[in-house]
Amino acid sequence: MEIIYTTGRRKSAIARVYLSEGKGKIIVNNKDYQEYFPAKTLQYIVMQPLNLLKVADKYDIKVTLNGGGSKGQAEALRLGISRALVKLNEEDKPALKSEGFLTRDPRQVERKKPGQPKARKRFQFSKR
Repeated sequence: MEIIYTTGRRKSAIARVYLSEGKGKIIVNNKDYQEYFPAKTLQYIVMQPLNLLKVADKYDIKVTLNGGGSKGQAEALRLGISRALVKLNEEDKPALKSEGFLTRDPRQVERKKPGQPKARKRFQFSKR
């Protein structure tokens, strides 16, 4: 089996995913994913597509992550893994799509506007 390359994005995080046959190792930026994402919730997010298809111990995944925060990176990685699994086996697409793992979340941080302290917050109004 050849190496499958996909990309996942969320907010400003970008995950480059390389999926190959193996024993279930997930290496993120040259660290084990459990070391890279110490929070159990983020580990759960990363493993969701693999657990759904019951293939957690069939493939080795090497990931390069950059940008964004930990939650955005975990969700970008989930999208990248899901896309790689669909490239590998097209029949898995409906199951992953129904769970929402193939949808790129388009929400971004709104920019700060001039004359305001934040994107939508205004300075306190004083009539007199």
